[in-house]
Amino acid sequence: MNLPNSITLSRIFCIPVVLWILSRSFPLRDVHGVPELIAASLFILASATDGLDGYLARRRGQITTMGILLDPLADKLLIASTYIALVSYTPDIVPVWIAVLVIGREFLVSGLRSIASSEGFTIEASDLGKLKTVVQIVSVAAAILAHRWPQWELGYWTISMSLIARMAVYWVAVVSTISAVDYFIGFWRKIDKASETSRKRKPFVLSRRKKAVENPTPQDALIK
Repeated sequence: MNLPNSITLSRIFCIPVVLWILSRSFPLRDVHGVPELIAASLFILASATDGLDGYLARRRGQITTMGILLDPLADKLLIASTYIALVSYTPDIVPVWIAVLVIGREFLVSGLRSIASSEGFTIEASDLGKLKTVVQIVSVAAAILAHRWPQWELGYWTISMSLIARMAVYWVAVVSTISAVDYFIGFWRKIDKASETSRKRKPFVLSRRKKAVENPTPQDALIK
């Protein structure tokens, strides 16, 4: 297994670890701030590998079928699992409907890309999609930290981590919705072009058959 695929698999292996840290069975659960710091740091590290494995795969010429399959799967599992956990961990920050919206959007885009691939074209990540990914990382990390530190006292300044987390989570909902519509519009335009190309090819095939009938061979004449 090459290095990019190994990095992708490490992102998948981080998922149960993050969930375990956020659970009640974590040994350091009662140590002030330790679970939150470890979980947030591990989530950010795992999310950062998303760009790293793709970059290395392109740079080293190691783009494989396994990597194409695992990379989006790892992203979807990481986001879906953490948002589901946060519904229970910080219900006042991550409402159920936002978790459903975010997870539904991820699987919708995955479905569109699968259909696009079967039709012979691809849907590349848009700028809105990339912005959504960044805001998701901020929202998850902030929601985890806000569980232990709703406010940070920095000298004369007070930073409301709870407010930052709420704003990031609702911003994720907005960007996820807009980017999903953007992906769907892009998909619809390309699928129309693919269908139009397919329709144009059919008359060409039929015309060849027609010519073959208009100029029958002696064998064809005998058959008639």
